[in-house]
Amino acid sequence: MEQGSEENMESSWTLLSWLASGVMVFGSAVPYIPQYQEIQRTNNAEGFSTRVCLVLLIANILRIFFWIGKQFELPLLLQSVVMILTMLVMLHLCCSIQSSNRVSTKQHHITDLDLRYFWSWSSFEDYLMFCFAFMLLCAFITFLFLDWVLFVEALGSLAVMFEAMLGLPQLLQNYHNRSTRGMSVKMVLLWTAGDIFKTTYFVINESPTQFLVCGAVQILIDIAILLQVGFYGQDTRIKLG
Repeated sequence: MEQGSEENMESSWTLLSWLASGVMVFGSAVPYIPQYQEIQRTNNAEGFSTRVCLVLLIANILRIFFWIGKQFELPLLLQSVVMILTMLVMLHLCCSIQSSNRVSTKQHHITDLDLRYFWSWSSFEDYLMFCFAFMLLCAFITFLFLDWVLFVEALGSLAVMFEAMLGLPQLLQNYHNRSTRGMSVKMVLLWTAGDIFKTTYFVINESPTQFLVCGAVQILIDIAILLQVGFYGQDTRIKLG
């Protein structure tokens, strides 16, 4: 009887572990669903900072190469693949919206090599080209220094440093616009919930220290953005009287 109880507990724990892993893999993409819908509804992408996509693309590409040097949990690797695809979908939508709303016929492309328009290109293909070039560069450097433990650890630290800065572009854009209009508050709330869950997951699974630091910083930035929602919302009400 006691053995059967232990087996049931072990089976339940395994099920919970699989469920947590599934949430880790796909849960990180969920916050972008309300933002995607908001952009589609308003036909305006100005409230969402596409540099969030830049930060997450760099972070997750670096994380994949970090995994090559130091195999951590498979769900975290799969999460990176899902996030890269999610960010490309977001960029595709933003490019489509901006293209349909563009007044000027002048376009900017990655091949112009003009830093003033970095990550403000007119075509989705330019963003794909950047990702491909960045992946080739990472592959070359990683396989060159793969046996150097210090390099692998530095790569992991760099990956989570970028990921920790996920909300920073949105925070700065809100500050620059003095408004959170066009930004999905649901997205930020889901960011916060996801980051709390993710950080707890890191602690329980004894993930590399870099991941724990990343989670803590992300939670702080999420809270700062939510404070902006309250502050700029109040400021708007005062202006309207």
